[in-house]
Amino acid sequence: MLANPRLNTAWWTLRIGFGLCPLFAGLDKYFNLLTNWEMYLNPAIPRLLHVSAPTFMHVVGAIEIVAGILVLTRFTRYAAYIVMAWLWAIALSLITQGQFLDIAVRDIEMSLGAFALAKLTEVREAATAPSENRAATGTVQRLA
Repeated sequence: MLANPRLNTAWWTLRIGFGLCPLFAGLDKYFNLLTNWEMYLNPAIPRLLHVSAPTFMHVVGAIEIVAGILVLTRFTRYAAYIVMAWLWAIALSLITQGQFLDIAVRDIEMSLGAFALAKLTEVREAATAPSENRAATGTVQRLA
């Protein structure tokens, strides 16, 4: 992947986007500058967990901040899968609530980008692995 700058550009674009977006959205759970995040919260969730809506959103914000930071570290592949699952959880919450279905569809689409980032990271890691590891995993291309 290092030999193909177009794939490298795609990887960096996804990595920065899926690192910063959860980071900023998580921070905003404490300030509500972008939106009132509680309006997206299924009212059953805080009742089920016996916490207030603001407290729940602060926990959500902390998780998003950590996920965003992890995407920007050497744990990109694993963090991208976490972001993907997180986006699915948000979408399912919105769907069960029966509101904001447009946001649910958007989050499902974004989860596909997080999945693509995880897969591109796997390719990138295999390409940068020492040659003996690539031979052992079968990722070395055979010369024809």
